[in-house]
Amino acid sequence: MFRLLFHTPEIPGNTGAAIRLAAVTGAELHLVEPLGFSLEDSKLRRAGLDYHDLAVLHVHSSLEDAWNALEPERVFAYTSEGDVTYTEITYEPTDVLLFGRESDGLPQAVKHDPRVTARVRVPMLASRRSLNLANTASIVLYEAWRQQGFAGAQ
Repeated sequence: MFRLLFHTPEIPGNTGAAIRLAAVTGAELHLVEPLGFSLEDSKLRRAGLDYHDLAVLHVHSSLEDAWNALEPERVFAYTSEGDVTYTEITYEPTDVLLFGRESDGLPQAVKHDPRVTARVRVPMLASRRSLNLANTASIVLYEAWRQQGFAGAQ
């Protein structure tokens, strides 16, 4: 199934929501350190409810370690500066969906990493800075899963 990759997330509630998202969709969630919170944070646990044990979660000490573990064929980096919209992608189950941290998104070096297949945006009204991290990941993951016929769903 798809792999969500959060690069240095800062807000525990967003990561908790992503843990729940991963659990209900069968996606893997990968986090790149440093994290802006402890994995024992009560807000993270509350947002993830009782789904923590149902999610596949991996924490990587660096982006390089994440690349080594994931061995991605395709990586889509989600950014407000994307060249294509998320609906223009034909997703494959092994894709890595890469998202930046809440305060400032993906660093330029990550957006332009040679492993990145495309920089992708989720449309929003002009003059708006960004969409919530967990919401963006949900929108994108459900589109990718929809394209796969919601494989494994009831």
